[in-house]
Amino acid sequence: MENREPLKPFLLAFPGPLRDRLVAAVLSGEKVSTSGLLVEYEVEGEELPPVGERSAVIDSDGREVAVVELTDVRVLPLGAVTLRHALDEGEGHTSVAAWREAHEAFWHSEEMREALGDPLFTVDDDTMVVAERFRVVERLG
Repeated sequence: MENREPLKPFLLAFPGPLRDRLVAAVLSGEKVSTSGLLVEYEVEGEELPPVGERSAVIDSDGREVAVVELTDVRVLPLGAVTLRHALDEGEGHTSVAAWREAHEAFWHSEEMREALGDPLFTVDDDTMVVAERFRVVERLG
């Protein structure tokens, strides 16, 4: 294996069954987009990733399994997420409503509220979402 610069981790959900499903969808090519909350970046003091940035997809065991490259990064209100984005997340949602229901359940989870430091955190149509598109450029391991 060739030596390379360490890559920023590309983390999907929290370790466990959901992350396992999302990583599998990335590796199969079904998942080519993902969504996060702008407030997550603010809480962590992170800048939004630039288009072209490469990151290492991390599985639930903490292993790097692929390298992805961002092809688009947009910030938009939750109420403006499109069907194309929902479908491209590769989670089997066939409508924006189904996509939103699943994402709201995650964003309102105890784990997420703890990560945000707000036990009452909720989203609405005006909550700003970071919508990222990516492509796998290398499978690892």
